[in-house]
Amino acid sequence: MAQKRKYNANIGFAIAVLAGLLAGYMNLPWIDQGASIVSEIFINLLKLVSLPIIFLSIVATASGMKSAHDIRFMGLKVLKYTLMTTIFAATVALILYVLIDPTSSQIAVQFTDAPKTNQTGYLTYLLNAIPSNIVQPFSENNVIGVLFLAMLFSFATLSLPNDKRELLHSFFSGLYAAIMKITTWIVWLMPFAIFAFLTLFIRDMREGLEIKSLALYLSCVVIANLVQGLLILPVFLKIKKISPFQTAKGMFPALSLAFFSKSSSATLPLAMKCAEDRLKISREVAGFSFPLCTTINMNGCAAFILTTVLFVSMNAGVVFTPIEMIAWIFIATIAAVGNAGVPMGCYFLASAFLATMNVPLNVLGVILPFYTLIDMLETAINVWSDSCVTTVVHHEIAELAAAKNEQGTPFPNLVQG
Repeated sequence: MAQKRKYNANIGFAIAVLAGLLAGYMNLPWIDQGASIVSEIFINLLKLVSLPIIFLSIVATASGMKSAHDIRFMGLKVLKYTLMTTIFAATVALILYVLIDPTSSQIAVQFTDAPKTNQTGYLTYLLNAIPSNIVQPFSENNVIGVLFLAMLFSFATLSLPNDKRELLHSFFSGLYAAIMKITTWIVWLMPFAIFAFLTLFIRDMREGLEIKSLALYLSCVVIANLVQGLLILPVFLKIKKISPFQTAKGMFPALSLAFFSKSSSATLPLAMKCAEDRLKISREVAGFSFPLCTTINMNGCAAFILTTVLFVSMNAGVVFTPIEMIAWIFIATIAAVGNAGVPMGCYFLASAFLATMNVPLNVLGVILPFYTLIDMLETAINVWSDSCVTTVVHHEIAELAAAKNEQGTPFPNLVQG
């Protein structure tokens, strides 16, 4: 029965792709309008469950641990590999930028205006991560605020007596299971969403193909993402003795949704489901690592921010020394860590940096028609990186647990599904 459902889902996916391509090229306004409505409904449904999943998965996982040491143990592993892969992504982007040199010819920008951006700066964005009340991060869709609350609540739960902690664990685990059931129902609508996303994608590409002067810039961004996704991350998995092909195959539905939805946060429910069901990653690791990675692990975003800031600034006449360019590897990494994982999040982060540098934003308006494709690619790379980090963390914990068990040393039960 499960095999038949999988077969039917693949047929539905294929039909949705073909129908979306056809509808996009037909260029009928009523189809485009219908696709916009369907895509917006699907994204709203995913956003409906994404923040509760981040909060409940972390709290439910943490409340089932024996101590705060377990959280630190897993969290440090996730953070280590997140920073490592993101720094690699930004470094690859800088190397390609220097080699390709997209600012060798200036760009005419008089015909397109960039959207307005928030000029309060990145520091204010980070300060807003600490909410003034419990409801605020959920009502404002503040992913980092929700993560902060989840971690704070997790450590508080671990300080309670065993009976109260077990009661909270049962309560939050039940809520988490209910949210995941709703997620399963939403995923059933995925073929309709793929049709809508593809239709809109073809429409946007059709409207943007007239602009040719950004080929070198686009090459930097696209190649940087492809190198990260097809070379750096697979090598990372191979070093850890994990099959990149099997990992990609298991996460394919989530990677597809990430590509078309352009939202890491919206993809979170399906990514966790694929990790648990198809890669057999424990619920404890998947429930802790994926929400954390969705918030802080943004390989594609780091590459985009670095390339875009250098490109737009240098087109405006700003000169960077080699040391300053290298410094932007770490600035882009820190910025990517704070990205909210929503469509165009990287675009507005880059524009916020440029605004604080007093750089004219006109060139961003030229980039905008192409950003749909960039956003799709970098979101898929972000989720692929999340998957790689989570898989490595699971395998390392499993190996350590096996070694400790052989020695007769107690070890936290973090790798049982």
